[in-house]
Amino acid sequence: MTKLSPGRAILVGAGPGDPDLLTVRAVRALAAADVVVHDGLVDPRVLALAPPAAARISVAKSRARHTLPQEAINALIVGHVRLGETVVRLKGGDPFIFGRGGEEVEALRDAGLPVEIIPGVSAALGCAAEAQLPLTHRDHSSVVSFVAGVCQGLAEQNWIGLAGPGRTLVVYMGVASATMIAEKLMGDGLSPETPVAVLERGTLPGSRALRTLLADLGSMVAREGVQSPAILVIGEVVRLAEAEDKLPLLAVQAMERYGA
Repeated sequence: MTKLSPGRAILVGAGPGDPDLLTVRAVRALAAADVVVHDGLVDPRVLALAPPAAARISVAKSRARHTLPQEAINALIVGHVRLGETVVRLKGGDPFIFGRGGEEVEALRDAGLPVEIIPGVSAALGCAAEAQLPLTHRDHSSVVSFVAGVCQGLAEQNWIGLAGPGRTLVVYMGVASATMIAEKLMGDGLSPETPVAVLERGTLPGSRALRTLLADLGSMVAREGVQSPAILVIGEVVRLAEAEDKLPLLAVQAMERYGA
């Protein structure tokens, strides 16, 4: 049957990975989809919630390779909606936290097409919850900042004040730049002894929560072979997490020797 134009677009947050963390509203949207345009990190079990006849189109991105540039993704969504289809744009985490959801909404609005947003559990919230790591705590942190660890001019980005006493810094997409991030923060005055957690594959099989100190962050990522997806959490709240301590024994002994 020929569909009436226009259709609609629904930007859906798929959460950090575990399908059980989808909202009820997200599941309903998937069940109504004619087309699912999805990120590469979306779990196959989430994609399976769409009707068998629904088209599934991957627009996977990685640090070194994009299947489609963002402008082409925008055009893809707009094109299918104009055909009268219900398009679910399925994004890892939440569409509006480092998900480029704002750009896609702008494109749909500019085209005069209806769009709906269904929020998702962000990677920071889902991964921290799994590691029992409170991003805020009355005794340790009343401020949380989210930053992207991959961007042009990372070394020149002004992060002063985003991390330190009473604050928690969460870095998305920071694994490949972990050494630079640590050096930048220490250069901006953050103590090398600030605790850091690396939450790898949060909520997915094989997830790990690793803990060290800021001065050891880049070395630990290399030693442990940490791979994306992973987030970095920096601040005193990290001491409360259920995490594996990975600071080298020699460093621990040196700190104890010098009273650090």
